[in-house]
Amino acid sequence: MASKPAKQLPHEKRKGEAALSDFAEYVEKQQALRFPSSKAVVGVSATAASTTTTGKTLPAEVDHHEELDDILDSLNLSDPAPNVRLRDLLLSTGNDGDSLQKLADVVHERLVEGHSETVFDIGFENNGDSMRLSIEEWNTAYKRLTEAARTLRADCQILLTKNTGGELDGTATKDQECSGKIMIRQAPATVEQVIETRIAVVGNVDAGKSSMLGVLVKGDLDDGRGKARVNLFRHKHEIDTGRTSSVGMEIMGFDTKGQVVVSDTPGRKLSWEEIGKRSAKVITFTDLAGHERYLRTTVFGLLSSSPNYCLLMVAANNGLIGMSKEHLGIALALNVPVMVVITKIDICPPQILEQTITQITRILKSPGARKIPIFIKTHEECINTATQFVSQRICPIFQVSNVTGENLDLVRAFLNILPHHGRYDADAPFEFHVNDTFSVPHVGTVVSGIVKSGVIHAGDDVQIGPDSLGRFTQTSIRSIERKRIGVPAASAGQSASFALRKVRRKDVRKGMVVLSKSPDGASPKVYRDFVAEVLILSHATTIKTKYQAMLHVGPVSQTCAIIDVDRPFIRTGDRATVAFRFVQRPEYLAPGDRLLFREGRTKGLGIVKSVGYDPSNPLMPKQPEDEPGLINSLAQEDKRRAFQEYG
Repeated sequence: MASKPAKQLPHEKRKGEAALSDFAEYVEKQQALRFPSSKAVVGVSATAASTTTTGKTLPAEVDHHEELDDILDSLNLSDPAPNVRLRDLLLSTGNDGDSLQKLADVVHERLVEGHSETVFDIGFENNGDSMRLSIEEWNTAYKRLTEAARTLRADCQILLTKNTGGELDGTATKDQECSGKIMIRQAPATVEQVIETRIAVVGNVDAGKSSMLGVLVKGDLDDGRGKARVNLFRHKHEIDTGRTSSVGMEIMGFDTKGQVVVSDTPGRKLSWEEIGKRSAKVITFTDLAGHERYLRTTVFGLLSSSPNYCLLMVAANNGLIGMSKEHLGIALALNVPVMVVITKIDICPPQILEQTITQITRILKSPGARKIPIFIKTHEECINTATQFVSQRICPIFQVSNVTGENLDLVRAFLNILPHHGRYDADAPFEFHVNDTFSVPHVGTVVSGIVKSGVIHAGDDVQIGPDSLGRFTQTSIRSIERKRIGVPAASAGQSASFALRKVRRKDVRKGMVVLSKSPDGASPKVYRDFVAEVLILSHATTIKTKYQAMLHVGPVSQTCAIIDVDRPFIRTGDRATVAFRFVQRPEYLAPGDRLLFREGRTKGLGIVKSVGYDPSNPLMPKQPEDEPGLINSLAQEDKRRAFQEYG
């Protein structure tokens, strides 16, 4: 009889949860070195400012909090120049072109910072002081802001108002001062300037992931028997069983006024080309498999698609069971902001729904997650939470029904104003990770994936690799497409597809990288060995050298063996420096890449510290003479614990 896997003891579980939370913060700091923040491209971050003004670099161990930067930026504490009050700019009347231009400059600065969209607070100055507007003054300010936005090819959409008496009025305040949140979104000059946000959709099998995406994208409600999800499936067996087994993709578009781009004909689904051409902002959903059998595909989709957000689906009648916890743990380990959607509330008894909500709240507040659950039931809560979602501590929770359509309008409103999130550097050398490969008739070999850094144009010379021998193939970009629309260029943070010249489909694979051609013709370095800082999430016994597991690094999925550890063994909750070796072929890696390794279920996660490994310089210092005896005694302890578990 096969023995059951050893169950973790309570103190081991607590240790693992606390270690996960600490390790996630460490990974976030290392990611900042690998991919500089997008803020560094637009403006000067606090760290960069200290470097440029004083000529010295802050020490690496100083904690850096982006949320504090946002608060300091909003207060303008670092700006010595006198600022014109926003109230004066918004309420200036007549043909005062100078004040209108100044207001347009303020809006333009915010649009650049927010990647062509921003939420403007009419009623409050930059430092948070109230403008004390009457209803007439508020109407004048909104009209003035609309005029300024129009000069920048942008539209205004009222999200929420206070004390104005409109349809979108929120909870009234005692002072009766008028205020409002306005979404300003710029119309893209070209298709490649469309705002793109990627969301990975995860959850246990039968949670309603594909059905909800079908309802959101198409606009029609589900019939309760899978009508909405059929368009998302890629294979016949998925339609037959109703279960996703591959990485599906779907897009949802919003125009400059915040309206969902759908067909004028009821029941007709727009093509990707039509959505892309009519949208100012596109949400790309990555529909992942929920069944345990397809965990490898789901992990690959989560790491390779580089999602900006993670949408966790939970069926109200089942709760957070099965693979849901696994998916949530991976999202937390990757430091991806998480949203939770509780589905099927129309068929769930009230007491079961209450149990599900209690369970989700308890798990999100646990030491491993450290999230603040916020249940969104009104339009005002939706707007306030979405505009504050820069804080990764917040976890919004929606309760929806795909059959009755209850609260789906809140989800759409939330997705519309979801702020751009991610680290991309368009000034760095070009780097593109291949997620999928195709052979298209009359076009040739096509690779799709994410542009990690830099900019690429059609016709540029590039190199793709590595192959089984670690070599790169010289080629050039024949054409570029984004969302099935031809574009002349693609930049950092965008998903794109490249048609390559003189490369056969069988010579490319998932996990390869496309890099710009080196000026001296040198081939990029690839490595079979690398050193990483890892955290063991769960393992029944100890992990030593020669241990093998499936390792995921971005789009790379390959078996790895541990060749060196900085201690005799590691177990659940331990952080250690480990040297890995790819079993099949060398890969292109860089320090700062996030990794995840599993043996069935997820065993651990980590981040690449250095590439290459020198056997003459082992990670573990020379052990004292009695070390074998120590290892034997620990092996005896493992046997004793197993005996206690199973009697």
